[in-house]
Amino acid sequence: MFSKKQLERMPTRKIWDHVIELKEDFTLRKGKVYPLLREEREEVREFIQEQLRKGYIQPSKSLQMVLVFFVGKKDGKK
Repeated sequence: MFSKKQLERMPTRKIWDHVIELKEDFTLRKGKVYPLLREEREEVREFIQEQLRKGYIQPSKSLQMVLVFFVGKKDGKK
């Protein structure tokens, strides 16, 4: 259904695309750190590198962290 070539390009910009503006009184929230297995850490690194290469994401200067969850698929992949 989806070709690999189509997945390697960014979708065209839309009028509803926007920047996320933080409120002036925003304060960082400390979250829990959940340890990942070595394989999971490597999967996260590979995913981030691939998304950076494609231009889907950009390096952030934010100190706020985000959680990463792994969901098992029927074929055994995550």
